[in-house]
Amino acid sequence: MARKLRVEYEGAIYHVMNRGDRREAIFLDEEDRELFLRTLSETCGKTGWQIHSYCLMSNHFHLVTETPRANLVAGMKWLLGTYTSRFNRRHKYFGHLFSGRYKSLIVDGSGDGYLKTVCDYVHLNPIRAKLIASDQPLAAYRWSSWPEYLKKPGQRPGWLRVDRVMGEWGIGRDNGPGRRRLEQAIEQRKELEAAKINADWKRLRRGWCLGSKSFREELLELIGQKRKGEHDGDELKESDEQKAQRLIEEMMCQAGWDRSELSRRRKSDFKKVQMAKRLRRETTMSWKWIAEHLAMGHWRAAFNAVKRSPK
Repeated sequence: MARKLRVEYEGAIYHVMNRGDRREAIFLDEEDRELFLRTLSETCGKTGWQIHSYCLMSNHFHLVTETPRANLVAGMKWLLGTYTSRFNRRHKYFGHLFSGRYKSLIVDGSGDGYLKTVCDYVHLNPIRAKLIASDQPLAAYRWSSWPEYLKKPGQRPGWLRVDRVMGEWGIGRDNGPGRRRLEQAIEQRKELEAAKINADWKRLRRGWCLGSKSFREELLELIGQKRKGEHDGDELKESDEQKAQRLIEEMMCQAGWDRSELSRRRKSDFKKVQMAKRLRRETTMSWKWIAEHLAMGHWRAAFNAVKRSPK
């Protein structure tokens, strides 16, 4: 059976979920959850993602992410691969951590309430899983973005975006009274969630998109165009590889180099090392790709040169 096409475009919003292999735990303790959030923060720095909500359970996670650069696939590959490597190294495990492909549902970000619906679903996960008591506030569950929503803007991660969800709740200002109104609204929703499952959740679990009829029709048209090969990455997005190539050109221009200078310089040249650092920080390109495009020899040599260089 053919895999479902991943639809990517600038400004797309996705509800992403992935489980552990054989439904086993992907977080064994709090340090693993902190590790995942640090890795997610790095992913956002590389990809430009904006996270609208997240929730870390024991054997799966939920993210609602917006992709200004149409790079869900590249970003998820880096996030899942890097967290798996770090988890395995920490626990002295090896092999797969996640089960197959991640699920991604495309969300209508028009402001008509679809983003609010999916973020409510994500934030209310601890209630459905009975991880907090019915008389506890939702913010008692530490490992979701909901407690962050209730903090002052300067106390939140820079990659967490709350304004769009607050707007769909009818809250115009991110201040104390606004956040108290938001908390009261979600607590009321939490009581309904404890009483029965919301019918909206079925579409989130089983569907491939959440939005209006016109939004769905536009996506179907886009999918049809991509299947026919009418679009490649140049028309729909700046891919991560395109961004990396652009950064190399920009850094060489700043250094006063042309392409031939890369091959003339030593593999561990200081400026090459600085270029490699920036590419690793701002893109999801592999060490192999970076070493090849900066003429740094074997990828491990490039890795070691960067590791040895002063921060």
